[in-house]
Amino acid sequence: MRRPLVVLAAIAVLLAGAIAAVVIYRLHGAGNIRGSSTQEFTLPTTTARPAPPPLHVSWPQYGFDATRDRSVQLALKPPFRKVWRYYAGSLVEFPPAIAYGRLYFSTNSGVVTALNTKTGKRAWVHRSGRCVAASPAVGTYKHGTIYETFLNKPPCNAASTRGTGKVMAFAAGFGEVRWSKTIGPSESSPLLVGNRLYVGDWDGRLWALDARTGKTIWRYRTRGPIKGAAAFAAGRVYVGSYDGHVYCLGAQKGRLVWKAKAQPRLYGRSRFYSTPALAFGRVYIGSTDGKVYSYGASTGRLIWSHSTGGYVYSSPAAWNGLVFAGSYSKRFYAFDGATGDVRWTFAANGQISGSPTVIGNVVYFATLKGRTYALRARSGKLLWTFADGEYSPVVAERGRLFLIGAYLVYGMVPR
Repeated sequence: MRRPLVVLAAIAVLLAGAIAAVVIYRLHGAGNIRGSSTQEFTLPTTTARPAPPPLHVSWPQYGFDATRDRSVQLALKPPFRKVWRYYAGSLVEFPPAIAYGRLYFSTNSGVVTALNTKTGKRAWVHRSGRCVAASPAVGTYKHGTIYETFLNKPPCNAASTRGTGKVMAFAAGFGEVRWSKTIGPSESSPLLVGNRLYVGDWDGRLWALDARTGKTIWRYRTRGPIKGAAAFAAGRVYVGSYDGHVYCLGAQKGRLVWKAKAQPRLYGRSRFYSTPALAFGRVYIGSTDGKVYSYGASTGRLIWSHSTGGYVYSSPAAWNGLVFAGSYSKRFYAFDGATGDVRWTFAANGQISGSPTVIGNVVYFATLKGRTYALRARSGKLLWTFADGEYSPVVAERGRLFLIGAYLVYGMVPR
């Protein structure tokens, strides 16, 4: 009897050792990774401004341009005063695009709205009868076309949603529908590059569409829902998925270039809701595992990661070698873009779900407690606050800031 007991004891010890090894490995894997400026990192050597948006278009799409770096060089500084406000009727979760003297945005209840930027007067509305959680994109096709993605009809969290979303194109002038295409429910803010439109959906597909007709050029399926938007640089499209991977695809034909994963966890899963920001030769993206990740844009190699203590739904912003993101831990972070080291943090009044935006040298973000903050981007010094805002709070054009509250949109000018 003793011999079988000894054997069983030995097996138990081996199993315990194996389990301990896995636990140690996963704990180690979940730790922060420090990066280096010698690993796929390039800062611009000049202060030359990027190519301007198309004529008559001030803010083309979510995150401003195709890289989604959320940084715009405009000479606007707080404090600001209100010149008009518009009551939207329901939550405005994602910020407007700006073109042709108008703001274009959607509410969660599916109302697409065009407002005059100077007066806040409504030019047109389209009532879709669907849920919306995305910013539109604006292009110059046919004297202005607005592109928006739609979720399913209410209730938006219905169990069966396959093939019940839409992508629609509207005339910028009066809101007539130019084309409509059925896809999976989508909260992926459209990415417009030339005559191509890239959108993701809950069925896990990234679509490349002809922006003039809505016809499919290619589609690529991931293993989880795509909730965030795609970003583009140097002929490649980047997107995160709820399967815990970031994908890099060739923009022309949709072929996989690389796929990178989040770090392993002891329990739970890592999901990417955040939209990637492309800057300095890197991909920056937040995860529901509470981390901000940096991958090499060329190779997909994980270069750094840093925990924030809460979910990171926030899509990062990149500016002058820094990367900004908010966390459900109620803290706003500025990371060194090369290493992931924390340069400064700011304690906000509530959880941060939306994405920051840098205008000039000021970074703006909002909390779920209904407050917008403006901080000096280099140091984190508080410059101004406003008692409204919930998600991604601001867009701008020359001489004007537009602040997005929970249900109100404000037109503002510097005091």
